[in-house]
Amino acid sequence: MGWRPHVVSASSSALVLQFLVLLLPLPLPLLSADASSSQTTTTIYVVYMGEKKHDDPSVVMASHHAALTSVLGSKDEALRSIVYSYKHGFSGFAAKLTQPQAEELTKYPGVVSVKPNAYHHVHTTRSWDFLGMSYGESPSLSSSSRLLRKAKYGEDVIVGVIDSGIWPESPSFDDSGYGPVPKRWKGVCQTGQAFNASNCNRKVIGARWYGADVSEEDLKAEYRSARDANGHGTHTASTIAGSPVRGASHAGGGLAAGIARGGAPRARLAIYKVCHDVGGGTSCGDASILAALDAAIGDGVDVLSLSLGGGSDEVYRTLHVVAAGITVVFSAGNDGPVPQSVTNALPWLVTVAATTVDRTFPTVVTLGDGETKLVGQSLYYRNRSAAASTSNDDFAWRHLMAFTGCDDAEKLRSENITGKIMVCRAPEFKSNYPPTAQFSWASRAAIAGGAKGVIFEQYSTDVLDGQASCQGHLPCVVVDKETIYTILNSDSNVARISPAATMVGPQVASPRIATFSSRGPSAEFPSVLKPDIAAPGVSILAAKRDSYVLLSGTSMACPHVSAVVALLKSVHPDWSPAMIKSAIVTTASVTDRFGLPIQANSVQRKPADAFDMGGGLIAPDRAMDPGLVYDIQPEYKSLDDRVDRLNLPSIAVPNLMYDSVTVSRTVTNVGPVEATYRAVVEAPAGVAMDVAPPVIAFERGGVRNATFKVTFVAKQRVQGGYAFGSLTWLDDAKRHSVRIPVAVRTVVRDFVADVSR
Repeated sequence: MGWRPHVVSASSSALVLQFLVLLLPLPLPLLSADASSSQTTTTIYVVYMGEKKHDDPSVVMASHHAALTSVLGSKDEALRSIVYSYKHGFSGFAAKLTQPQAEELTKYPGVVSVKPNAYHHVHTTRSWDFLGMSYGESPSLSSSSRLLRKAKYGEDVIVGVIDSGIWPESPSFDDSGYGPVPKRWKGVCQTGQAFNASNCNRKVIGARWYGADVSEEDLKAEYRSARDANGHGTHTASTIAGSPVRGASHAGGGLAAGIARGGAPRARLAIYKVCHDVGGGTSCGDASILAALDAAIGDGVDVLSLSLGGGSDEVYRTLHVVAAGITVVFSAGNDGPVPQSVTNALPWLVTVAATTVDRTFPTVVTLGDGETKLVGQSLYYRNRSAAASTSNDDFAWRHLMAFTGCDDAEKLRSENITGKIMVCRAPEFKSNYPPTAQFSWASRAAIAGGAKGVIFEQYSTDVLDGQASCQGHLPCVVVDKETIYTILNSDSNVARISPAATMVGPQVASPRIATFSSRGPSAEFPSVLKPDIAAPGVSILAAKRDSYVLLSGTSMACPHVSAVVALLKSVHPDWSPAMIKSAIVTTASVTDRFGLPIQANSVQRKPADAFDMGGGLIAPDRAMDPGLVYDIQPEYKSLDDRVDRLNLPSIAVPNLMYDSVTVSRTVTNVGPVEATYRAVVEAPAGVAMDVAPPVIAFERGGVRNATFKVTFVAKQRVQGGYAFGSLTWLDDAKRHSVRIPVAVRTVVRDFVADVSR
């Protein structure tokens, strides 16, 4: 299985596969297709040896050499074979082995698993204001959010970003006004191609890159250093901790103009490049990811952010990172709105869904009568200062030419589309490909054929990333079915497309769960409710090379949560990763600014549930003072323990089969020492839900923990789908509302299941 950056894009056919082959293994470099040659051909294997037995890394490394020597026959061969040695958070290594050697190594004492290296692909300004994190020029200004001021803007918190590297010259990584690098930092600034020691500074305090599991051929198009060829890592890093940059806009064209900044703008960044541009896509190997995780523990990071998806079993090793006190934040995936598509669903991770923000880019399409004006969405900004008249080539009236789908390249080549606007209707039957992929194909075909515009029908207009291939070439507009119907049934055969505008504020319905955002339940861990939380991930403005661009994906949502985690770590340095996760989940918002339930974009819009957004939209200021938290000590070393017994800030009961199911939870008081909380229950439909005790009280000098039980009883004996509810603890002082989401499915027969929602 392959890791992917969770960014919505379809700029190449290779990236389209991320929507289709999430659960299919990707080909491994160096692996022979001839089964007989597997006896002599080497490939990279990842060897996991569990907990490290020594604190001295050199001793741990020596044990790895000993294991390889036992199989390869000499220490010299072992040193030539080894690719990475994991020695800080856990024990293990990656090495080039033949299949028989790998099989032999499984018998070595202390070896837990030996698996072929898996390759995975990589899954703004306004978004932080949208979350209530307004920014002042100094911590003393009252215009800043309470969390930002209290956390001193994340000063000296170290955030590790495991991604495609960084473009260090971006203004977002300017270190003006920074003090010395924290003394606890133990990392390095690894030099390489187009990246020297001066590319690190007091902002980007460390950089490492990993390419030992990438073939020489694939590295030809890459920087052999931490420099970011792709742009994905630069975008996520600047979203987390970018310094304020005035006058930023999408590709410099004026859209989304404002101050680009990160959520924790005074935090320090540690960059771990594990993802590389390979064959038109982006690939990130298990061996490199594990090496980065291991190094991050030794380097001294406080938070790790990974906007990657489609992971393998090696993601389990993140437990070692969490056990070291580091909060690990992952993106949920871009395979929504399909149920059971969420990835990175392990209980100790923070898994992030994506929402829209209160910003949109309306684009007017005027039909030939001059009176009918229709509105779609686009990122069209070319020559936007010019007057819209027939004398201006960009805004001239153009003939319309309608097609179905616009993905039949051969048919489009046979038509004369030169100088025309292509009107692309949705196919009659559902396509196997996502709308962004079809949009990208249509725009490329339009450019190749000399067209002057594309009007594209799409059931959801919340993602504009498919327009990347249009940029700088022609206007491409996304519209809904009603707009297409109006165009095709009008008497006009010509139209004119105006530049997009930027609309911000309460008139934009938001937040909404993005159509692409992967949904629960987790197929692998149905007793773990995922995703955990939602954050802005649609049209996020952040750095890419020397410019700023709008990108969408759970890749963009993940760094928003990572930044909030960094701020919480600054305010509460003694909180465990579980406590930080709990504070984020239990204080999230489930309503919009008008008090209405958050909606989820899909083929048909609906009220969002826990499988769309977990606890809800992240509320950073409230997370600073949650009142109660659900803590977990990282003493469980695997999921051999029943996950439904973990003290998670959510409850999922996938099989309510018998008369009743009872789960227990323990809350820790982190608010006023004297407090009384009362349970408020919103029971899932068709299920009775009881909390005992219904009241918990904390007294000065007393214990800080309280345990309660929640019992679920099915009201009807039916084979049902999931129903959703919540449990909220409200304090008598009305200062704290501690809410956890609940999902329950009634089951009559365990060999028949309905996962519908």
